[in-house]
Amino acid sequence: MYAYTSFDRDFLAERNAQFRAQVERRIDGSLTEDEFKPLRLMNGLYLQLHAYMLRVAIPYGTLNSAQMRQLAMIADRWDKGYGHFTTRQNIQYNWPKLKDVPDMLDALAEVGMHAIQTSGNTIRNVTADHFAGAAAEEVGDPRPVAELIRQWSTDHPEFQFLPRKFKVAVTGSDQDRAVTAAHDIGLRLTERDGILGATVLVGGGLGRTPMIGKVLAEFVALDDLLPYLEAIVAVYNLLGRRDNKYKARIKITVHENGIDEIRRLVDAEFAPRKAAFNGADMALLQKIQANFAAPDFASGQGDYSAHYADDPIFRSFVDTNTAAHRHADYTILTVSLKAHGKTPGDASSDQMRVLADLAQTYAHDELRISHEQNVILPHLPKRHLHAVYDALAEAGLATANIGLISDIIACPGMDYCALATARSIPVAQEIATRFEELKLEHEVGPLKIKISGCINACGHHHVGHIGILGLDRAGVENYQITLGGDGGPYAVVGERAGPGFAYDEVTDAIERIVRAYLDVREDASETFLDTYKRLGAAPFKAALYPEVKADAA
Repeated sequence: MYAYTSFDRDFLAERNAQFRAQVERRIDGSLTEDEFKPLRLMNGLYLQLHAYMLRVAIPYGTLNSAQMRQLAMIADRWDKGYGHFTTRQNIQYNWPKLKDVPDMLDALAEVGMHAIQTSGNTIRNVTADHFAGAAAEEVGDPRPVAELIRQWSTDHPEFQFLPRKFKVAVTGSDQDRAVTAAHDIGLRLTERDGILGATVLVGGGLGRTPMIGKVLAEFVALDDLLPYLEAIVAVYNLLGRRDNKYKARIKITVHENGIDEIRRLVDAEFAPRKAAFNGADMALLQKIQANFAAPDFASGQGDYSAHYADDPIFRSFVDTNTAAHRHADYTILTVSLKAHGKTPGDASSDQMRVLADLAQTYAHDELRISHEQNVILPHLPKRHLHAVYDALAEAGLATANIGLISDIIACPGMDYCALATARSIPVAQEIATRFEELKLEHEVGPLKIKISGCINACGHHHVGHIGILGLDRAGVENYQITLGGDGGPYAVVGERAGPGFAYDEVTDAIERIVRAYLDVREDASETFLDTYKRLGAAPFKAALYPEVKADAA
């Protein structure tokens, strides 16, 4: 992973000292809250429903054990002993005191972390496939590209006051675990004639106007990628709407101008931008790539096969929570932060330390955070998998539900967020608990539920196989359900099923959908999403709204 240089360390120290002075001026009254707001947002500090919230960047989701332990220490010392991992591969602390935030930032800087550009109308934390560098099917590791973009975009003088926030995601796999099509810019690494480059998508995004990104360029070689991205953002900076924040995202710019016109403008902007770079970006990329060399993989699986054959609980865990690694004697292990009835994405400081210890002891000192709010050990030798499982079980982290119905993405909702119009966390907890009691989720198989507590869609509900959106209807929580969304390589926005449901009706509604699926699928190998694609929404709507059928009769 990337190692901070003396320049990086000096930059962070100066930036943190600047913000410390701003906090002191806010506390002594020299700055009003309105004056302080843009300053704190530039440093990832929000004012939430009950307290401040600090959002910390985990660039492209990559951590080492020292960083994870520092996150645990910060949770204990300045928060309430836990952190919340988000869909942007960040971690949020929900209860810091304003006076403590500069100390938190200094503690982050000690391990090469920060909160810069995790908020504001600028280029946010660059995300990537959480299996990067490990996945068997990967064309190229997206993390060096993501790091290059991070360095280019951090405090970029031209792009600090964009029309609206701007999000970039990178993947090196055709599985597209980074949901690139739902981003302002999505990059899919690909190879052409032996040259590595990227297919560039633009104009994706969720929120109140969900749109799937369009292909702006089928192939841009790595040599040209950074100036090409700069051309895109420059065009958006000039064209983007500033008269209406709801129409300010680049997805609206692309929609209003058309992809062909955007391509023409970007191509015209690209040539002078490319000349200005003069190869400096590629020299930097070469230095960055040296930080991402693969670990020294060891051969041999030890007694893994015996444990797998003899222990059915361990076997279920392996079958559900692991994925194929590029090395046959390794596996990619996803650790669920979705124990039934718990808050999706939350990890206690003790759990963070357990994960740090396991990464350092067994897994080449590397962890990942996924946009699905789980933690990954990307390089785990199979010979250590049973020992890791035992340690996870002792820490309450061995839930075997990755990709299943209880592996729910949920935003903080009205429990924390000042923008939320409904609760998300309790809905996720109740659904997960219901299907654990029914013992159905392994029978159901792959099914992604995503929940948002407001129209901003931080829970990615639009691209859930089943999406749930909580809204306020005359002071009462009302939950809309969408069906058939997908965030994968063939991304699609889900279809709204019909009228919404009250808070205490949502879990029953989800159960009716699932039971309808079990009734109409061809066999156990046909997933919910495949069944939906085959039959459409009709059987699920009939299950959701039986009273409509009764009225028609």
